Amino acid sequence: MRILLTGVDGYIGSLLGPVLMSAGHDVVGLDTGFYRDGWLYSDPEHLARSPKTLCKDLRSVSAADVQGMDAIIHLAELSNDPLGETIPEVTREINHLGSVRLAKLAKDAEVSRFIYTSSCSVYGAGSGEFLDESAPVNPQTVYAECKVKVERDVGAMADDSFSPVFLRNATAYGASPRMRFDIVLNNLSGLAWVTKRIAMTSDGTPWRPLVHVLDICHAVRCAVEAPVEAIHNEVFNVGQNSDNYRVREIAEIVGGVFTGCEVTFGSLDGDSRSYRVAFDKIHERLPGFECKWSALSGAKQLHRIFNRIHMPEETFEFRAFTRLKQLRYLMETHQLDGELFWTAP
Repeated sequence: MRILLTGVDGYIGSLLGPVLMSAGHDVVGLDTGFYRDGWLYSDPEHLARSPKTLCKDLRSVSAADVQGMDAIIHLAELSNDPLGETIPEVTREINHLGSVRLAKLAKDAEVSRFIYTSSCSVYGAGSGEFLDESAPVNPQTVYAECKVKVERDVGAMADDSFSPVFLRNATAYGASPRMRFDIVLNNLSGLAWVTKRIAMTSDGTPWRPLVHVLDICHAVRCAVEAPVEAIHNEVFNVGQNSDNYRVREIAEIVGGVFTGCEVTFGSLDGDSRSYRVAFDKIHERLPGFECKWSALSGAKQLHRIFNRIHMPEETFEFRAFTRLKQLRYLMETHQLDGELFWTAP
């Protein structure tokens, strides 16, 4: 298939492009380049298979960019909760309005499949019960609110010739060349490596479902290749039931891999997000999908990578591996304007 992959230079996209190309697909990337300053490690897979990429803001995508595609995989959004709370209107402009506009361009160009990477954060503050795809959404942040609105608006566009599918990813973890250290397991692993301590200010009781970044890539590939009747206007939670953890359990898993690391907990917790998610549907109804990673194997993978590259503290702290740090830097240095458009030198 000929596929347009937005966000190809991001945490997921930098892995997904080579995965799709290895499967024989013709991939064209699109990315605005916010995070290209960061590259954690290299391996033959990424060096040998790198999609040709359009350097373009999502808001500037044209009809010509999507013409002739069989599928669009859409990752390119502002991707985390603190960032959304810092610049809420720009987040809504990109994540909601930009994503819906892209879907309309795709439908007008007769692109038959639109794979949207949503998030389990749409469930927000849960009751403690396992939430499946039919559970009410309860977004707690602008980021999650935008995910809900894209699912609603793009889902309404589905017809016999246009098949969107919505993949609600659990919280991602695992190694990627375009690393993120601002997501929970990756952050705790980095802290354990460089400081030998995981000192949490909270008591670690909130629930978080996790999923390895390569399992997300596998889910996307399955959605691209599945019979249309299996994915047409469907929502799938992406993960596995065994990977619902309390945050303190994640910290303890990391502490067990990064030996000699001290793990401590506090009592303060201002984060209202806590939810457990059921993942039965994707395993039963998306052909070929299964998870191959767990939090334990993911922590071990990160330990191997850190050891291999002799990761120093300055790498862990480098701005390009934390979304909010990088965008603040680009704005403070006047490389981006207040609406996150690139500026001339």
